[in-house]
Amino acid sequence: MRIAPLLMAVTFVVLSALSTYQAHAQSAKATDASAARKADPGTAAIRSFYRAGLERNGIVGSTLVLVDDGRVVLNEMYGEQRLTPPRPVDESTTYHWASVTKTFTGIAIMQLRDRGLLAVDDPLVKYIPELNAVHDPYGPVSAITIREAMSHSNGFRDATWPWHAGPWEPYEPTQWSQLVAMMPYTSVDFPPGSRYRYSNLAVVFLGEIIERVSGDNFEVYMLKNVLGPLSMTHSYYDRSPATLLPYRSHSWDRKDGKLTEDEFDFDSGITRSNGGLNAPLPDMVRYLRFLLGDPEHQAEYDRILKRSSLEEMWRPILPVTPDDDFPSRPGAKDEVAASFFIHTDRAVRLIGHPGWQNGFRSQMNFDPIARRGYLAVYNTDAQDAVQNTRRFNIELRDYLIDHFFTLPPEQGLH
Repeated sequence: MRIAPLLMAVTFVVLSALSTYQAHAQSAKATDASAARKADPGTAAIRSFYRAGLERNGIVGSTLVLVDDGRVVLNEMYGEQRLTPPRPVDESTTYHWASVTKTFTGIAIMQLRDRGLLAVDDPLVKYIPELNAVHDPYGPVSAITIREAMSHSNGFRDATWPWHAGPWEPYEPTQWSQLVAMMPYTSVDFPPGSRYRYSNLAVVFLGEIIERVSGDNFEVYMLKNVLGPLSMTHSYYDRSPATLLPYRSHSWDRKDGKLTEDEFDFDSGITRSNGGLNAPLPDMVRYLRFLLGDPEHQAEYDRILKRSSLEEMWRPILPVTPDDDFPSRPGAKDEVAASFFIHTDRAVRLIGHPGWQNGFRSQMNFDPIARRGYLAVYNTDAQDAVQNTRRFNIELRDYLIDHFFTLPPEQGLH
């Protein structure tokens, strides 16, 4: 990675975003704080359900934010971001968002598409000729498209690096050359475009395309084109800048009733495009507002990505078979779109993405028609039958469908 260009880009983004951030921060903060303080019975019930679930599942720290028509109507912080010495979760706590990162990567791909630098139906090998070494028993590798990589329908395996031999190995491969070396030993497992199967590996290919097409290091591109324009000034990829390290949450696994701390401030390596983002909740609320849309700020948002291009990303492509990661209540269903998932339960249609890595669990879901959404993130991955973060995250989704998303506009939370 070229350090000088990266530092120059960070400086440029921070300085250019600072004036916008300062202009809006005070009024937005006052509005959010006022809304969050109001004693709405629905808010109280959601808070009670959420906190009881965290306690029941042994979660060390977590934050839940609900946004209704651009307003934060609940900002609930729970527990600790660090145990030794104790530090409580607060507004500045920086969580690892894991695979929610993929939605940012998809937006970058669409930016490049809208600028005429690529097409989403272009073959991956047009930009990554090394993929010609992959074994594809269903036809030429050149038939696999960017769109199929965005929708997890490309036929590639899930894991970026499934060949771990010992605990001394890095958390993820750190160099592109490692993936290139394994391409002759990589296969396509089903006809591309025929069905859904989650693939972290495919999203690494999208990150590589962003670098090659834009000419920028991946992190530099994201700072200049997404994080900076959204004033996400405390968000970054992989290891923390020294000035932000005190705010980064630690993370834990809970198995067989035992709490074990995971690697702190870890590096996601070459997988940064599918799971490298770290951000505090105020920054993620800015992202959620962008996704929800706002007529007053739409011209500003359209300079990042046109609304029509966002909505194109939310068109269903293939059904998702229910499993432990995507359980649905009777009558509900899940579908994959382009870098997002769609969950439909009765009259509610949620767009979003989950995340899971290194002890963190995260969830973003929103209804762009009702302009309601939420962000939930946990720094503890409880994995037992009794205490289970993944299960509670789904329980919270369904509870919010029933008690937040189905409320008519005039009866929304205030």
